[in-house]
Amino acid sequence: MTSKSSPEKVQLIEDKQALIELLYQLADDDFVLAFRGSEWLGLAPHIEEDIAFSSINQDTMGHAVLYYELLETLGEGKANVIAHERPASERRNAVLLELANGTGTYLEEPRFDWAFAVVRHYFYSVYKQEKLHVLEKSSFEPLAQLAANIQVELHYHVMHWKVWFQQLCLSGGEARKRMEAAIKQVWGEFAGVLSFGPIGDRMVKSQLLEAESAFHTRFIVEMKKIFSKVNVPYPGDPQMNSGDGRKGEHTGDLKAALATLSEVYDLDPHTVW
Repeated sequence: MTSKSSPEKVQLIEDKQALIELLYQLADDDFVLAFRGSEWLGLAPHIEEDIAFSSINQDTMGHAVLYYELLETLGEGKANVIAHERPASERRNAVLLELANGTGTYLEEPRFDWAFAVVRHYFYSVYKQEKLHVLEKSSFEPLAQLAANIQVELHYHVMHWKVWFQQLCLSGGEARKRMEAAIKQVWGEFAGVLSFGPIGDRMVKSQLLEAESAFHTRFIVEMKKIFSKVNVPYPGDPQMNSGDGRKGEHTGDLKAALATLSEVYDLDPHTVW
């Protein structure tokens, strides 16, 4: 995959700041969720899942890198710098994606919630697939091309999480209860994922995206199908209970995640991805 655009192409953007804001949202979402996924290394339910989940996280971090590289071509600084040196207040990821996997840490008494991981990653993958369909028609050609390339990998991510989601939801008993609790938790923050942010109207005006309301409606239609297949009542409109990440509002979980993510970079800022 190639991501860097020519200077001539950059100059054609009607609203450069709207494009930059959109790219930060896309990059930061994938960046932090890939990290949360990586914390399951060695802790997934079985060895095959350990390998599959690791591969998915590598893909997702790779997508973040490609977005950061596009930002570099737009004059935002080196990709490594904007990925690792920006404070939490400057991040534009949705709050849902930064939340810890459970209690404890990866190295000390990790008591992570697999149901939460499955629901968060599945719902986000479905959202991301819908978002990329829209971005394939973006007025910024390098982003449209990148979206089309990412779709190829994302197709398998959606399939992977769909199997886990359906099997656990349809299992009954304790598995069903945990999945219902995870759905409630994830849905309670998912409005933050769907948000286009404070200047979303400018993204739409520049034809970078379709109207936020139209995208929201299409996503909900897909989710209602997903809930129906596992006999889970539609939980109503998604909420945003812990802050709006698109506005730089975040939890303490993000600050801790960024500190861990940047450990190697801080030791050697010249380290490559």
